[in-house]
Amino acid sequence: MSIQNFMKCVILCGGKGTRINELTQEMPKSLLMVGERPMLLRLIDHYAKYGVNEFILCLGYQGNKIKEYFKLNPSRYKIEMVDTGENVTKAERLLKVKNLLGEKFFVAYGDDLSDVDINDLASFYNKNNKIALLTAIRPYNPFGVIKIDENTGEVKEFKEKPLMNEWINGGFFIFDKKIFNYFAEGDELEKEIFEKLVRDKQIIAFKHNGFWKSMNNLKDYKELNSMYERGELK
Repeated sequence: MSIQNFMKCVILCGGKGTRINELTQEMPKSLLMVGERPMLLRLIDHYAKYGVNEFILCLGYQGNKIKEYFKLNPSRYKIEMVDTGENVTKAERLLKVKNLLGEKFFVAYGDDLSDVDINDLASFYNKNNKIALLTAIRPYNPFGVIKIDENTGEVKEFKEKPLMNEWINGGFFIFDKKIFNYFAEGDELEKEIFEKLVRDKQIIAFKHNGFWKSMNNLKDYKELNSMYERGELK
């Protein structure tokens, strides 16, 4: 099974972005510029590089601005924009586009960027025969970490913002449509639904050690643009 079997990618871009409301009062977070391109377009271009050319945008907050953007900047890819509501969960957004999906499909958050290889992601998913795949990443600790002698209290080592030992959910999913059998009213994707998949051993993690960055707050926004200015983002 090739990547052609996952031709559609659902992008969840309907949230209000309250943690970055300095910039999102008049603009959806996914349209914030990173360099010369909005976050959303960078995400679309990344998938398109691997042959994915159909996208379903789950709109919500300021969704009209996203529609307006693509009206003024027509895409060469097939993009369907679906109003999925403002105050709804990610799971509810997915349910509202269920009828547009094939048996297997990509799902991405609209505020994460990564250099994860989508071909490798699809290949790993195909080998494991599970309902769901998530991309696991190891972020840097936002704080400096110290090692302390348990007996004397002496500081033995100090590391400034080291790579964390734990893995976290970095998004960039692949789902089989069977995932909808796990949905119940009020369930959230990353909580109840994933917990049910864990219980049934139907979710796997693709470990990605390369670049990954989420735009959660103003600091992240500034860091992404600084990376662009330094030539670390194309």
